[in-house]
Amino acid sequence: MSKKTDTLLSVLKLQPVVPVLIIEDVATAVPLARALVAGGLKAIEITLRTTAALEAIRAVANEVEGAVAGAGTILNAAQYQAAVEAGSQFIVSPGTTQELIDAANDSDIPLLPGAATASEVMGLREEGYDVMKFFPAEQAGGAAYLKSLSSPLAGTLFCPTGGISLSNARDYLSLPNVVCVGGSWVAPKDLVAKGDWAGITKLAAEAFALKG
Repeated sequence: MSKKTDTLLSVLKLQPVVPVLIIEDVATAVPLARALVAGGLKAIEITLRTTAALEAIRAVANEVEGAVAGAGTILNAAQYQAAVEAGSQFIVSPGTTQELIDAANDSDIPLLPGAATASEVMGLREEGYDVMKFFPAEQAGGAAYLKSLSSPLAGTLFCPTGGISLSNARDYLSLPNVVCVGGSWVAPKDLVAKGDWAGITKLAAEAFALKG
């Protein structure tokens, strides 16, 4: 597990914000990813919430220099395998099941498993996981809740996702147990629809600047 944990952390530490994307039209995947990479956000999570998702992952993985394509909203082993075959370099799930853990154990591609309670975190730690997605972050208690876990569950790192924006990202990034945050605000639907890639690069650059 340690090697895969190191691999996952090397991805998550590339930037303070991992874009969480819902791609409806695969034609937007490559220019969108290029815009995000240009702004400093290389690790990109494409969620399996649309029929275009797997093709979008494949396009980004094959065509966007510097991008580290990942797959989100992975719910079962079949999706895990399909995402890996499409070129995903990391896998993200909103929660965790034994089926997902088994799939992760059988794969060289690391899993960022979802957890929202202390019990879920403890269960994942027993499975060898030290890095987790905290989801849905704001709805599950926000930065204050996550801060309260830092002492009793020391050694666990989180990527909070859900309800996070430029206005509250620093609340999470300032915590000792947060490695990065996930957010969709860097690629708003209206800018994607207009093809305003320069606007998205600007948002990405603002997000990347949170690293300081």
